[in-house]
Amino acid sequence: MSAPLPRPLELWLPDLARFEPGHPLRRLLARADVLGEGPRGYLAGLDGYFQCDVHPLPAAALTRERVAGDAADATWLSADPAWVQPDLNGVRLLACGRLQLDAEEAQALAKPLRPLFGDAGMLLELSTPDRWHLRLPPGSPLPVFASPEQALGEDLLQHLPQGADGRRWRILLNEVQVLLHRHPVNEERRARGLPPVNSLWLWGSGRLPARVRSGLGGVIGDDPLLLALAAQAKCLQLPATPELVAAARPGWLVDLQDASADDLATAWWPPLERLARRQALRLSFASGERREWRPWHRWRFWRGGRA
Repeated sequence: MSAPLPRPLELWLPDLARFEPGHPLRRLLARADVLGEGPRGYLAGLDGYFQCDVHPLPAAALTRERVAGDAADATWLSADPAWVQPDLNGVRLLACGRLQLDAEEAQALAKPLRPLFGDAGMLLELSTPDRWHLRLPPGSPLPVFASPEQALGEDLLQHLPQGADGRRWRILLNEVQVLLHRHPVNEERRARGLPPVNSLWLWGSGRLPARVRSGLGGVIGDDPLLLALAAQAKCLQLPATPELVAAARPGWLVDLQDASADDLATAWWPPLERLARRQALRLSFASGERREWRPWHRWRFWRGGRA
């Protein structure tokens, strides 16, 4: 009786359409096996790797716990620094988090917002310069909040909380934008060619889950929510470096979904090519396509060099 095949190393990659025909990854895909469609998008992808007893995923509590270790027994809401911009068709969310804020800038921007949230019974916590959290009063009614991936590039009105419970949050968000509009920090950022932080994006509400499970042995990546889930599931977590990726083991997850196609063709391709020579890989794209590669697939010359 033959032994079962080892579990592949999981590679989480950007949308497949981003890879041009001449990209080196296309040569690998041409000889790999096509699998059924997988999850599409960031949060759906996380749901595919981790089983959580709370839905929707309480991103705020998970990321707060990883940074500060105090999320238990409270309800949390992410209030990430954001850049919005009016256009002819409304106001669009152009960026959320990752706005190159330093600690001093973050504290200055948050200073006028703390009393605003305090009057509403909420505590604004700056977990990191780019990750802010609201600690909410017990029993706070919470509408549905859209995740950043749902709203980026789109009109805010389509994604703001709706209904009677949402009205309170829409008013609060409007007051936040008024306070941030002419903040001196934003004037300085504009002068340096950086986008302003003129809003917050509220999302990921909930309490810390009692249990998170995963079949992964470890995770290599830099995404805060991914690492927070891995920590709750007792998976080893390592940063994404070419050296650590080259040493990744079967049954682990390597998260490269935020890497550009150019970076994947240069900095990341040598370690990925070394991995492909010696172990099975499951390539899962953010757009849902999945492929499975095994080292012997390199002999499939009849399949050509592109896919």
